[in-house]
Amino acid sequence: MLFLDSTPNIAPITELITTWIHIGQALVGSIGALSFIFAFLWRITSVEAKSALEAKQWIQRIVVGTIGVEVAGALVSILTSSVPASTH
Repeated sequence: MLFLDSTPNIAPITELITTWIHIGQALVGSIGALSFIFAFLWRITSVEAKSALEAKQWIQRIVVGTIGVEVAGALVSILTSSVPASTH
């Protein structure tokens, strides 16, 4: 019987998590790249020094956020692959 199986099959859940991680990374990467381009153009075309400084700060935030998402994705893949094979 299906309900009496002693080892649960977590493969579908792991595949779902991996799929959503890839979708999230792709979205953040695309939005991050577009935001980076706009912030860079803002910095180049800004007339005031204060505006250029704000654009520089936004560029730094975008870079740090994008790196953070990549690190989080790597951490989740490490954690999901560390599940013992006996539970699969």
